[in-house]
Amino acid sequence: MTLLDTDRPSKQDGDVTVLVTGVGFPATSTIIRALRQTDAFDAHVVGVDSDSDACGFSLVDTAETVPPGDSEEFIPALKDITRREEVDVVLPLVPAELQPLADAKPAFEELGAEVMVADPESLATACDKGQLYGTLVKQVHPVVPEFYRVSTCEEFVDAVYALGYPNRSVCFKPPVGSGMRGLRILDPETDRFGVLMDKKPSSIVTNLEDVLPVLEETPEFPNLVVMEYLPGEEYCVDVLAGKDDVPVVVSRTHNETHDTGFVKSTVEEHPELIRYSCELSAALGLEYNATFQFKLDAYDRPKLVEVNPRLSESSSACVGAGVNMPALGVQYALGHELPEVDIEWGVHTAQNYQVVFYSTDKESTTI
Repeated sequence: MTLLDTDRPSKQDGDVTVLVTGVGFPATSTIIRALRQTDAFDAHVVGVDSDSDACGFSLVDTAETVPPGDSEEFIPALKDITRREEVDVVLPLVPAELQPLADAKPAFEELGAEVMVADPESLATACDKGQLYGTLVKQVHPVVPEFYRVSTCEEFVDAVYALGYPNRSVCFKPPVGSGMRGLRILDPETDRFGVLMDKKPSSIVTNLEDVLPVLEETPEFPNLVVMEYLPGEEYCVDVLAGKDDVPVVVSRTHNETHDTGFVKSTVEEHPELIRYSCELSAALGLEYNATFQFKLDAYDRPKLVEVNPRLSESSSACVGAGVNMPALGVQYALGHELPEVDIEWGVHTAQNYQVVFYSTDKESTTI
């Protein structure tokens, strides 16, 4: 697989200052470590987060607290840090920061920094599941699950029954969201006592009888995507997309235990998922790192769950298979010609999170 040489002017090899956002996410530590493991450049990492106790601050060279990504003060604060620290590349990891940073890319380019996000239009489609599915339906793409966009309680109930409830499980979620926020699986055979006594309060399994009263009482019904439940195995495909090519693609299983935050992956070659991810990257006009999440339906056909148009925390699983996604993304942003990658298929990864202790003088210790 030959990797592309971008049309941006190449910086000299050597020290590279990378500004990483969202270093409070526990899994961000693996991304920071991956940036330091590459031989392609020496990373000076500036870490920012809206939480002054962000766990990733113990791993970076320079730590800065910034306003939240949806605040009007976020972009000005990040520009000040970029100017002061002479940042070469901005690597955003927080979903709420992607659109503001995409809109502000020209301002960062004037400061000499490349922002690792797609253009605003591509980003808007990828981040909105309803818009994403609708775009792919028009292209008659086979990975689109059965779905409905609803904005009233009546539409919600009609969609749930149209998808086969109560003979089939159904799920729903906001069209724009982060992680699993707002996701619920409607299972008509839910063991309510088992959920109460054996599951943590974060369980996403419920039924229509429990959900409907809450939705009926809400003053303003939310926009939702109601879709078929996909019971099969979950896969992720991590890509580094260029403007005209998708040169780095790694497929893997993804098994996340939501009660514990424990993630297990096996890097496995799945040609069909790799092909779909390349097609989707091109169709959506994505650039830089992205992760496509698929699940198998009841007939073992892969369906697209969502697209994360950023470097996902779990993509560090690829590092053990010889593909340093964070470092390759930075190299692409710098305009470097990328090396050949040799994927070690079959590598298994178990990923958990770290603990950081702060003493009274704010010195940190990591275990």
